Parts: sequence; C-alpha cells; structure tokens
Amino acid sequence: MLKSTFTPIFWALVPKPMSPKLSPNVIINTFANSTSLVRQNVSLKQHQCITPSSAYIHLPFCRKRCHYCDFPIVALGSASAQIDDDPRVVNYIQWLCREISATQVELDAKAPLETVYFGGGTPSLVPPRLVSLVLEALKMKFGLSEDAEISMEMDPGTFNAKTMKEVMLLGVNRVSLGVQAFQEKLLKSCGRAHGVQEVHEAIDIVKLCGVENWSIDLIASLPHQTSDMWKESLRLTIEAEPTHVSVYDLQIEQGTKFGNLYTPGEFPLPSETQSADFYKMASRMLCDANYNHYEISSYGKSGYECKHNFTYWKNKPFYAFGLGSASYIGGLRFSRPKKVNDYMKFVENLENGLVNSSGDGQIHAKDTATDIVMLSLRTARGLDMKCFEESFGSSIVSSLIEAYIPYVESGHVVCLDEERRTMGIAELNNSLLHKTNTERKLAYIRLSDPEGFLLSNELISLAFGVIDNCMDCLQHLEVV
Repeated sequence: MLKSTFTPIFWALVPKPMSPKLSPNVIINTFANSTSLVRQNVSLKQHQCITPSSAYIHLPFCRKRCHYCDFPIVALGSASAQIDDDPRVVNYIQWLCREISATQVELDAKAPLETVYFGGGTPSLVPPRLVSLVLEALKMKFGLSEDAEISMEMDPGTFNAKTMKEVMLLGVNRVSLGVQAFQEKLLKSCGRAHGVQEVHEAIDIVKLCGVENWSIDLIASLPHQTSDMWKESLRLTIEAEPTHVSVYDLQIEQGTKFGNLYTPGEFPLPSETQSADFYKMASRMLCDANYNHYEISSYGKSGYECKHNFTYWKNKPFYAFGLGSASYIGGLRFSRPKKVNDYMKFVENLENGLVNSSGDGQIHAKDTATDIVMLSLRTARGLDMKCFEESFGSSIVSSLIEAYIPYVESGHVVCLDEERRTMGIAELNNSLLHKTNTERKLAYIRLSDPEGFLLSNELISLAFGVIDNCMDCLQHLEVV
C-alpha cells in the first residue's frame, strides 16, 4: 500500500552548503513582477478538473502483521486454509463493491481507467473469484481501458501457479512480489510469514506462468542487516531478472512492534551512514544491471516503469477504494476509515448521500505547490519548472533557483534545459537576471543520484520554506 504522504530517505548525511536567506523585501519586489494571478488560478483549475484514470484498491488481509507495518490490515491467521469461504473476506469484498458503485462520477467527465493497483495487506490471499467481482464493479462504474495496467501485490507462500494463471485471466498483468529479503534470519526478525524457500518458489511460479511485467520489493536497513546481506539480496534480485525493483528504507513507525523495540540509527538497526551506504549500493548495482533509477525507491527496465505510480509522482488525481485508502480528486485528498466497522458505516453513509468521497474543503495553492514539489523531486525527471511557473508564478521559480544554487555547486541538485542538458552554475546565475522561465532556459530541477536523493528531506524542506515565504508575501500584497 502506498501512503498518501512520503517520508524522504534520510536527513543530511554530508556537510550542508549554506542556504541563502531570502528577505521579505526581495520576495515582495519579485512578486511585483510575477505572472498574473489570473493565469495562476486558471492553470490550477485546469489541473484540478482532470478526470481520474487510476484506481487504488485496498485488500487488507494478511496472515499476520509484520513487525514494521502500520497499514490498516485484517490478520486472518497463518493457518487460514479456507479463505475462499472466510466471511471476513467475502463480506469485505461486498462492502468494497458497494463503495465503488456508490461513488459519484460526473457523466461528462467519466473516463475509462488506465491503471488499477491492488495493494494491501496481501491481495494474493483474496481468491480470484472475489478479485473478479471488484474488477467487474470498476468496469461497470468507470470502464476499463483494453490496455490498462492492472497491478497486484503478491507475497511468497500465498499463491500457486493455478492462482497466478487465474488472476492473469482476469486481466492482472503486473505483479509486485513482496520478497523484502533473501535471508531467513531477516525475514523472521521482521515478522514475515514466508521464508527464503517460498521466495524462490514464488519467483519460479511468476516465470513459469509467463508474467512479463513483475517487480521485486526489498527493504533496506532492517535490524541486524549487514552490508554482505544487502549485497546478496541485490545480487539474487538481479539474477531473478524482474523487470522492476522497488527498494524501500525501513521506517520505524509508532505503534508497531519495531516502534516499541528500536530507535532509528541505533543498534541493531544500521547507522545513518550504513543506511546511506545501502542506498548507494542499490543504486550502483541496479543501474549497472541496466535498471533505470526513475524514482527515489524505484528501478525499472526500459518501458517497465510502473504506470500507476506515475499517477502519484505527477500529482494526478486518482480514485481509492477500501479500508484506510486515500483518494485525490479535484485537488482534495480524502481518507477512508481505518477500522472495518467504521468503514462499513462510511459506505452506508456514502450510499445515502451523507458523505462525499471526493472530499469537502477549500483547495489551497500552497498545499498544491508543496505536493507538486515533493512528488516531482522524488523522480529522475524532476520538477517541471515551466509548468510550475504557469501555475504559481515566476517569483517562486526565481526563489527556488536562488535557494538551490549552493546545492547545485555541491552536486546535490541538477538543473536541466529543455534538451535535458545540464546547466552550469554560471549559466544558472545568469538565468536569475531574467524575469520569466522562458527567458531563463531552465526546464527542470532534479536531485542527483544517489547523493541528492539521500539529501531529499533537507532539499524538499528547503523548497517548502521558499513556497511558504512566497505565498505569505503574496497574501500580504493582496491585503494591501
């Protein structure tokens, strides 16, 4: 399951260049020459009126809760063999389909879904016949493109070749295999329900069934994980030849077993320096194996980047259905209840017109701007400066460039022109003399790989500060 908010990888692990402080007078004077507010508002409205073409489906069932997991799940028990008839699963699917059917959609804005993502939980525990009901509900409500990417998270030990072939016949054409580690000790220590033998069996099943588009998920910085262990996991992953690899750094969440046992950066967890080394090793080994590092945690063979996740990275709207899931429609995020009984009540209220699953509230330009920056800087493509200027004005762009110049000099931030040619520091300094981004020739700002990605928390927070200052000064001008 993908969280609606993202934790950047690390705090600063290298000496930080000094960041220039932008005085309010400088920002206010810049705003006087900013692109018009009308133009900004029109661009934002166009962005907010985009019809969703992606849907996230939360299937919360697991055999047991992993020690690091804080997602909304329903633990069925390791010995749950009759899941086909488990009333908890059957009833949940019925409520899920009811939510989909009750969701209000403007008929003239309806568009067939281009991507569907079954996350969890462990979606592969849900029988294919029940998955079929969900897909049918989606087709009836929204339509489903013939070439839609339909992804499913699957855990080793929860499916066989028969199950895999059945979900493929339903249209599932992308599999995300939750391996996490190739060491028995590590799998047990983090509470995974599968072992190494089941990992290899699952990989064999995926290949035997002819799944062309599939990913392996790995977790770095686990308790007692060594550099040799991490290197082995990366090597075995590369040898398995998936078309995609996701590498996540362990986050210690409050309320989890790990949250009660461990403190980040302290033994038996790796230190920050060790975690950074793990990240650099993954980047080096996977890129050497011809995987494109297209997002902070994501590597894909050419043409096999996850289309659904690009919906998130581009800050595009998407539907979400099921326990605890969060949708993003019309510029607003809306989270569903995380407890089953509360979720069922929510669906009833939705059917009776008492709640709006698209969310209610005011859209703030500052929130939209920070979302776009945070999500864009997670990707290799980076932040599209011309589009950003069209939505929020030239002053914010000028301020971002000025704030990032020390990090361009240190190699953590890369500035690119329209041909994605790297701009030198002299060229960048000269660009600050121009009022608009068209004159500046600057097309994108991205974080370098891996050093910039490692400093993502610092660099994204810096951008947030710039946006806060600029937006506050803009409100001051409007009042005056």
